Amino acid sequence: MVRVEGLGKQVDSGGEPLVILHEISFSVAAGETVAIVGASGSGKSTLLGLLAGLDLPTAGSVRLDGRDIGRLDEDARAVLRGQMLGFVFQSFQLLPSLTALENVMLPLELAGQRSAGGEARAWLERVGLAHRFGHYPKHLSGGEQQRVALARAFAPGPKLILADEPTGNLDAATGHQIIDLMFAINAERGTTLILVTHDEEIAARCGRRLRMHAGRMENLD
Repeated sequence: MVRVEGLGKQVDSGGEPLVILHEISFSVAAGETVAIVGASGSGKSTLLGLLAGLDLPTAGSVRLDGRDIGRLDEDARAVLRGQMLGFVFQSFQLLPSLTALENVMLPLELAGQRSAGGEARAWLERVGLAHRFGHYPKHLSGGEQQRVALARAFAPGPKLILADEPTGNLDAATGHQIIDLMFAINAERGTTLILVTHDEEIAARCGRRLRMHAGRMENLD
């Protein structure tokens, strides 16, 4: 599903190159769950952005389902993201002007789903928010917002979910509930999951762990 070869990223810093990622190589099979762990500043989120085609590497390649995303233009990368990726962010990234239902409907409508409303309602029911269809994000708790985000990520049927510190803005009890829900849905759907986290307990629930340190990667198991 994912193949990364010799991936590197550097940026200009006052005329001097700042190397963020060094020669990253790994692959993730379809249906696999992989955690990427490491301290803040180790390059985890930069790597996730490159996997999603939100940024381009300065060396190496990323292939998603056999397609080299570095050879696609920005519009083609956006189409590919819409077709095969779902995202779960630490800061939820819900659109504040849309209700919970409308936030989940949006990717379905963009994908041409005719029954977007019914599908979105079913997903909000699945994550325990049948009573929150018409609520805006500002009226939802952090845990409720992340449940909406999970529904939005999984609703279009993506092949790959990228989750960036999904419990980072939640208290411990709520975070455990969200993680339980995310892994349960992921198992039901057979989706490939790449999870960035600093929480070793959460990482241990994945089938494999990769550690980032100073822009380099090592296999843990």
